[in-house]
Amino acid sequence: MPDERHHRGAHPEDPRLFSAEMVPLLRSAVADLSWLLSREYAMNGALKLVGDRYNLSARQRVAIMRCACSDAAMQYRSTHQVPTEHIASRSLLIDGYNVLTTIEAALSNAFIFIARDHCVRDIASIHGTYRKVEETIPALDLAAHSLQELNVSGVTWYLDAPVSNSGRLKTIILELAALHRYPWQVQIVPNPDAILSQSMEIIATADSVILDRCQRWFNLAREILMKHLPNSRVIDLS
Repeated sequence: MPDERHHRGAHPEDPRLFSAEMVPLLRSAVADLSWLLSREYAMNGALKLVGDRYNLSARQRVAIMRCACSDAAMQYRSTHQVPTEHIASRSLLIDGYNVLTTIEAALSNAFIFIARDHCVRDIASIHGTYRKVEETIPALDLAAHSLQELNVSGVTWYLDAPVSNSGRLKTIILELAALHRYPWQVQIVPNPDAILSQSMEIIATADSVILDRCQRWFNLAREILMKHLPNSRVIDLS
């Protein structure tokens, strides 16, 4: 069945699943899951244990999984994070789908979660195929505006070659860059995680796999949401 979605918005059940009444329970679940991860429990087993204890739905389990992390991971990520005031005149490597889909989701009025490591994450999934939505161009425009405010010297967007339509998204990004003379490049590679994890450049991402290995990272999606989308449906589970 073809994907007919025009937005990356909330699931119909999300207002109930992530209501104000549910937030304390979800925070407790994140804390418990983080406690287990800190004691080297495997994610799958720990998530089932916590999810069953709190009787969480599948979408709630995704949310707490994306918000939890071990004490060691949180310490590493905090140590290697680059603060906003140190970004000017630096170049950024952007984990393209990770950053873009979060901004699209926020613009689509989907729920966004502040995780234990203070990154913002959504619970959308592109399932191996990226579909341009109505918020794609506004999201790129918003990213461009923020990058100009930060006065970065150059930007390289990294997109996953295995994800369908990466070539189309590359064209959209480069056309926007050419129109406004943004100092942007786009690389389509088989595995951006491997490249970004090993790079000495500053990485814009909230991907935990990269955050646990890279040397320098910047919380770009949160910077954009907090400064330019203050009315987003943000839930703090940190």
